[in-house]
Amino acid sequence: MSDVLARLRALQEGDLPTHGGSTLAYVYDSGLSEADEIGRQALALYGATNGLDPTVFPSLRTLENDLVGWAARLLQGGSSAVGTVTSGGTESVLLAVQTARDAARDLDPPNTRSAQPSMVLPSTAHAAFFKAAHYFGVRPVVVDVDPVTFKARPDELAAACDNSTVLVVASAPSYAHGVVDPVPEIAALAAERGIRCHVDACIGGWVLPYLRADGVEVADFDFAVPGVTSISVDLHKYAYTPKGASILLHRSAELRRPQFFAHADWPGYTMLNSTTQSTKSGAPLAAAWAVVQHIGDDGYQRLARTAYDAAVRLAGLAAEVDGLTVLAPPATTLVALHSDDRGDVFTIADEMAALGWFVQPQLSFKDQPPSLHLTVSAATAGRIDELIAALRTAVRKAQDAGPVQVAPELAAAAGGLDPATLDDAAFDGLLALAGLGDGGALPDRMAPVNALLNVAPPRLREALLVAFLDRLMRPT
Repeated sequence: MSDVLARLRALQEGDLPTHGGSTLAYVYDSGLSEADEIGRQALALYGATNGLDPTVFPSLRTLENDLVGWAARLLQGGSSAVGTVTSGGTESVLLAVQTARDAARDLDPPNTRSAQPSMVLPSTAHAAFFKAAHYFGVRPVVVDVDPVTFKARPDELAAACDNSTVLVVASAPSYAHGVVDPVPEIAALAAERGIRCHVDACIGGWVLPYLRADGVEVADFDFAVPGVTSISVDLHKYAYTPKGASILLHRSAELRRPQFFAHADWPGYTMLNSTTQSTKSGAPLAAAWAVVQHIGDDGYQRLARTAYDAAVRLAGLAAEVDGLTVLAPPATTLVALHSDDRGDVFTIADEMAALGWFVQPQLSFKDQPPSLHLTVSAATAGRIDELIAALRTAVRKAQDAGPVQVAPELAAAAGGLDPATLDDAAFDGLLALAGLGDGGALPDRMAPVNALLNVAPPRLREALLVAFLDRLMRPT
């Protein structure tokens, strides 16, 4: 056994650190070692349980109802709100879209909806909504956001609705820029048309209520807003629980009912599911419950304020770094930065990695420039001065090196390629040009790769990265 665990630890040496506050995407660190330990023990205790049948492991039902009740209270759902614990924000979003689709299909009289249902969403909505569109045949109608504030524009969302619309989406906050959409106006326009309104609060849903309780002015976004019919909130983000726990809340049991799946017309057990999964480990649920109970309301209020104050301070100091611009004041704990043309964000990200910090590059989108995404957790709060010092160094080095250049002929060629016409050999060649052709291995520096992807149209970006993933995920 010790040899197996030693191998795992050796493999982990190549991973980014999950604790210490230096990884500013993908992980969320409370800095509370006791909470982490409680989560690990709960994972082990419930590792063999199965949430498929809530009558077999009744303790899982109790844990889930406790967590849903906690979230419903936080998000002002009252006694009528109901919900489901899912595996993550994407599954919560998938189920919100599926539920809206099926509700419209089941409840509308024939022929009052078009053959293909649609959902209206701002261009800053999370990519998970497009995954849901792909899976469930719901056509996404995308509306551009305000180019200055990056917030959704309710009037334009309203104009995009028609008799095929089954869902309107808002973010609290959006991932790319960290701003909260005008939820009251968006929910009102949905309600006027008899359309469901989902608020994606996967990141902010466990932060904004505690900030409000601590006296911070918070935009209205939850069930206190008339017309909001569902909200997603992740526990494994700012509830600081182990990965694999999110909650999808509905305003009422009636609104949730189409989410459930049942099938009895076969010779086996009657399948009854509340999520996209059938068999699902009870371990993430138990770990989430244990951590939430341990930290409690007072603990979360302190953690939310600590992370928020750190994000505000980070944004203020970053704005003073020559060459950096903060794209939007942080509404919660997310900070987005842009570099002027003396350097580029891709080189800055590489230099930050060399200094021990992971910041996430975001490619350009329409008229929006490429940017850096920084997710601030409570564990990062005590290291803001270190982080800013690293940013100053990284920006200076990026400016000294100058922006990564993509050959004009290569950029032109990328813009004219149709991914649907490319075969495996062509993808191999393109991956090699992009610096991703060495058997799926990542290069030491990602700036040249990201610069090339940045000039490629979105469909080609997707195709190249799918081809890379296909090669990366092959046994050796």
